[in-house]
Amino acid sequence: MAKRPIYIPKTSGRLLVVAMPIEFHWHPGMAKSQKQKSIRSLHNAAEQAMGIENILEISSKSEDELGVQLSAFNLMLISNGFSASVEVFFQGSKVFSKGGPFTDIYRKTSMEAKKDERLRESGQLITFRYNNRDWPLNPQTVFYDWLYLSALQQNPSLSGQLLKYDGFSDIEFNPEKSINCQAASAALYKSLTDRDLTDVALSSPDEFIKIHEGQKKKGVPIQRGLL
Repeated sequence: MAKRPIYIPKTSGRLLVVAMPIEFHWHPGMAKSQKQKSIRSLHNAAEQAMGIENILEISSKSEDELGVQLSAFNLMLISNGFSASVEVFFQGSKVFSKGGPFTDIYRKTSMEAKKDERLRESGQLITFRYNNRDWPLNPQTVFYDWLYLSALQQNPSLSGQLLKYDGFSDIEFNPEKSINCQAASAALYKSLTDRDLTDVALSSPDEFIKIHEGQKKKGVPIQRGLL
């Protein structure tokens, strides 16, 4: 058994996104087919626990091509004179106590960017520097969300399809080990869009940070129908 969150966009109230922890049967193994079995198990468990059928898996392991395209490794953003993935801009904008940002990463592939040794050898992460602005580490995920939502705004054919879904998952994301999650960012985009706040939120980093600080992402325990 394993537990992963399903991210639910909220159309009203203070909460923009709710992370619902779902327990499900995990299929071990690194093969894509095993990951997809786990995804199906997670979605089936979420349907029984919450009654939500329309969930999109966002990762390279997704059985839906839209979910693959919306992976941060594949979702493209034009910025700083470069066209690169969200993952590339995120990694290349990191500033550490002993160096960075390493903006040459902007020219690398997503996998090359994530595996760049300097990201592990340069000390403690202290900020993100992007477009001549330093982004704080708190609120958590704010810079990652900014990049992801900015990319969605530049790709209306993808973001328009995203809005059809009621929940989002990322089978690779473990909240006990990681912070940033593309499924959570997708849910945030849908929540803001449903509230007609997307343009306002993305009008400036200051406005985005303000809105981000006002939200609370929290887990809500599910009491029934767990697999």
